[in-house]
Amino acid sequence: MALFQAFRAVRPASEKAEKVAALPYDVVSREEAREIGETNPESFLHIDRAEMDLDPETDIYDPMVYQKARENLDRFQKEGILIQDEKPNYYLYELIRKGKSQTGIVGVSSIDDYMNGVIKKHELTREDKEQDRIRHVDVCDANTGPIFLACRYPAELLTLMEEWKDTHVLVYDFTSDDEITHRVWIVDEEETIRTIDSLFGGISSIYIADGHHRAASAVKVGLKKRAEHSDYTGKEEFNFFLSVVFPYDQLTILPYHRIVKDIKGMEPKAFIGSMKFNFELMAMPGFPCKPVEKHCFGLYVDGEWFHLKAYPDIYAGKDSVGQLDVSVLQDKVLGPVLGISDPRTDERIRFMGGNHRLKDLAAAADETGGAAFAMYPTSMEELMTIADEGKLMPPKSTWFEPKLRSGLFIHKLSD
Repeated sequence: MALFQAFRAVRPASEKAEKVAALPYDVVSREEAREIGETNPESFLHIDRAEMDLDPETDIYDPMVYQKARENLDRFQKEGILIQDEKPNYYLYELIRKGKSQTGIVGVSSIDDYMNGVIKKHELTREDKEQDRIRHVDVCDANTGPIFLACRYPAELLTLMEEWKDTHVLVYDFTSDDEITHRVWIVDEEETIRTIDSLFGGISSIYIADGHHRAASAVKVGLKKRAEHSDYTGKEEFNFFLSVVFPYDQLTILPYHRIVKDIKGMEPKAFIGSMKFNFELMAMPGFPCKPVEKHCFGLYVDGEWFHLKAYPDIYAGKDSVGQLDVSVLQDKVLGPVLGISDPRTDERIRFMGGNHRLKDLAAAADETGGAAFAMYPTSMEELMTIADEGKLMPPKSTWFEPKLRSGLFIHKLSD
């Protein structure tokens, strides 16, 4: 059963939250981070992407980057941009996008739950990205970005959250540039904290929605600190990592589209014709094709859109991973037709989140004379089934929107 607990958050002073809050480090490029940092000296990207404050030629993995991150974190606290609560609390974090709301509980998760499978994974991680965040967490002595988790909430926990929101004052309430509203409440009553502890203690499975690299890195830093403190009790802060746990059925997964640099020397007509072996093919003259159901795809090539619908016999009898649309596309098109055997490493393929418009996919394909595939989103139920079975999704299977903001909650490992 899950061990989830309150913590003493380092967080922005109320009047600073909107300026501090930043998109996750891994969805902002180096150039974008520097531009933001130059106009906003209080952006949390000064901590999460500290290379912005160094010479532009500095390698992003240079030890100076992590030292600068720690320096900026300490400075933000000294200047009162960030404050630390005096006692452990939970926090409710609500995000509203296009009228749809999701509310999760911010606390800290046990590294043991990650290792023993209570917290379930569905993606592989890359060693270079892990090592980057390990150094960042270790040098900063803090989890600076929350792991995005989900689970089946008991009804009592849903009721508790809504009642707290209705009867308590907001500490943060702002709308970011991307029109996402962020609202936060502090849960500081001891009886309510104990109730949340108990309710999470009855939850057997929690799923990583987004943040596999941050989770793996946080756990490895915790294990490193255990090795350095042989007398550890398990209650030290380094035994836990920063998390936001949402009800799974409040979340929105957008598609993760595929763009291929070229069509392997084929004429467009021959490439389009090759689709007929595995898909019903329909031309969509003058109209972008957005799939509206599973096992359907939009194909853009040579200025035209097509609708593809997979024949049932190519996925019938497949396991939970093989049934995924990203698997069908890989197995029937990307691999055998376009020669992309490993989408994790092949430079001919790129990915575009579902927050982009279909005309952006078409423009990207036109740049190189390639093709774009508009996908139908993976569901939370599919994600949880695959994680429960101990299996892994293909890379770039899910794009969660809205993105959690970094900087609203920081978890110190030496509290």
